Amino acid sequence: MVSATGCQSKEEQKQKTVVATEASLADTNDTNATNDTTAKGGTINVHVGPEPNSIDPALNVTVDGGSLLNHAFEGLTKIDQDGIYVDAQAASHTVSEDGLVYTFTLRDDIRWSDGQSVKASDFVYAWQRLVDPATGAEYNYIIDMVQNANAIMTGDAKPDTLGIKALDDKTVEITLVAPCAYFLEICAFPNTFPVRQDIIEAYGDAWATEPEHYVSNGPYTLTEWDHQSKMVYSKNQNYYGVDALGPDQINFMLIEDWNSVLTAFKNGDILFGDELPSEEMEAMKGNGLYFAPQLGTYFLCINNQKEEFKDVNVRKALALAIDRQYIIDSVKKNGAVPADTFVAKSLTEPNGTEFHSNADAWYDTSDYDANVSKAQKLLEDAGYPNGVGFPSIEIMINPGHEDVAQAVQNMWQEKLGLNVTVATNDWAVFVETRQNGEYQIARHGWLADYNDPISFLDMWVSGGGNNDAKFSNEEYDKLIQEVKTTTDNNERYTKMHEAEKILGEEMPIIPIYYYTDPYLQSDSLRGVYTAPLGYKFFMYCETVQQ
Repeated sequence: MVSATGCQSKEEQKQKTVVATEASLADTNDTNATNDTTAKGGTINVHVGPEPNSIDPALNVTVDGGSLLNHAFEGLTKIDQDGIYVDAQAASHTVSEDGLVYTFTLRDDIRWSDGQSVKASDFVYAWQRLVDPATGAEYNYIIDMVQNANAIMTGDAKPDTLGIKALDDKTVEITLVAPCAYFLEICAFPNTFPVRQDIIEAYGDAWATEPEHYVSNGPYTLTEWDHQSKMVYSKNQNYYGVDALGPDQINFMLIEDWNSVLTAFKNGDILFGDELPSEEMEAMKGNGLYFAPQLGTYFLCINNQKEEFKDVNVRKALALAIDRQYIIDSVKKNGAVPADTFVAKSLTEPNGTEFHSNADAWYDTSDYDANVSKAQKLLEDAGYPNGVGFPSIEIMINPGHEDVAQAVQNMWQEKLGLNVTVATNDWAVFVETRQNGEYQIARHGWLADYNDPISFLDMWVSGGGNNDAKFSNEEYDKLIQEVKTTTDNNERYTKMHEAEKILGEEMPIIPIYYYTDPYLQSDSLRGVYTAPLGYKFFMYCETVQQ
């Protein structure tokens, strides 16, 4: 989702980058908060997701995995409690006049959890490893604005030619191919966190599966992992900011089933739960349910390599036959907004206007009857009047998404005459199957990695690591490449609109709604903060004393 951006003035580049956060909605909505006594320390049980696919920074691809990594590691920069990107492992940084060279001076007091000093070479190794094809990192392109990154990822250059250098143990120099307005946000992204070469070479893949090998540089360190049950994170006593941390221990409870999350919350087994069944939303309002803003889109991913979906009329018919407002009002009840394009709302252009407001809608979400009529005509034009002769469709989901899938199933069956089934796989199998293209239709969701539309658009380039739709369009690829290299910011946004228009014309994916982020939080837990990127932060939490 990352690309080099267009030209920004030196003053704009030096300004602090802000991403709005929700600093514990439970705090702000509790009228008795100021009368309560809170305390640091102790142990808290929280939930952000199921068993993670990987907690190797280079290999993580999920938001919940990112939340775990944000507790164990720290990058050159970080998101603070006010939503500001600030220096973290770096004490300071400078940017060259042309915006191409970033020089970070590391703090003197940063150490790994085993006591060794964090060095500039640790960042160099981590970034080179990220783009090395041998690593197999799907998020390698998150740093494709760095000099030589693309050539390395395609195998045309060696990893040690990447534009990142350790000038000495405390100085990291990074050279870009073009000015990048959001580069400091990239430096806080979990895939860019430093890792130890000696540890990885000594233990191989086991370095990120066994707590005794999992050396990290963040506020907490993994001390226990009961797979499929919980991960125990304890204060990293070598972290420079350890005295400001809240809980002595954070237990991340690994729960996949959303009903089980709700039960655990009601029973007091967890103080925070990320997600709950949609049918329970209404009952939980005022009882621990809160909503945070998110820069994200929930959508269906079409396997464009499947013969039955190669006709664009079929893809458009499927998109038009979905009643998005019904899904939001009667199924999810989550306060979401119907999606009529792919790029999420609230992302802004240089002139301050909203990117979404300036985009051409792919369809009118307010007139479902008209959309159904168009869908039926498109399916007939494709050779399948009333769905006759069209192969059966399977919608693949992971647990917790049955409600939307079944609603879509009913709509496609009733309005288009199609035979549709729903298949549920556990998270690990689901992700692998979708990535491998072994599906027809799969549910998907995308959250921005940084505050820029290219975070959404870059994922659909031909052969892209997150292009699970297997979409390929030469004109689209050309536009995205031009977005990455132009120094004209107005031209850059014009081309992003053109690229999104191609997605609307080709419909390789089916947007459903723009996210809100529902979560459960106990009144006894204070100090949680979240980011619109989806991450949850518990390192500064305190608990109410009874």
